[in-house]
Amino acid sequence: MRYYEDIEIGETSESGEYEVTKDEILEFAERYDPQPFHTDEEAAADSAFGELVASGWHTSSICMRLLVDGILDDQASMGARGVDELRWHRPVTPGDRLTVRTEVLDKRVSESDPTRGHVRSRLEGYNQDDDLVISWISLGMIERRNPDA
Repeated sequence: MRYYEDIEIGETSESGEYEVTKDEILEFAERYDPQPFHTDEEAAADSAFGELVASGWHTSSICMRLLVDGILDDQASMGARGVDELRWHRPVTPGDRLTVRTEVLDKRVSESDPTRGHVRSRLEGYNQDDDLVISWISLGMIERRNPDA
């Protein structure tokens, strides 16, 4: 298990690969983001995208899963205070394979709770062509191994 003390500013990680399917795009969109370019191939063809695209929230959820499975799974994560600068750079389409890369930007011990530290990291999601599709700044909270040290 990696604790706050084990995390270094500037360290990078990569995890993934996740293939996005048409059925999954439709299912997510019909439930959470039922805009026509996410739910109807004909309407999507006539949209600004020109084809069926995943909801940005779906893309965010996939990248979050990749982050948890590949990076946070062995960290003493205590959740997050939020995200900053969420951006969808390119649409995700059926058949795209996503990976995520992270970089630790800075960290500090919590002033209100010495049992945790705040870690600010950049997450970037890429497709199989290494095109940036999503990015955000994560405001993670990580348990401290020795809060009294």
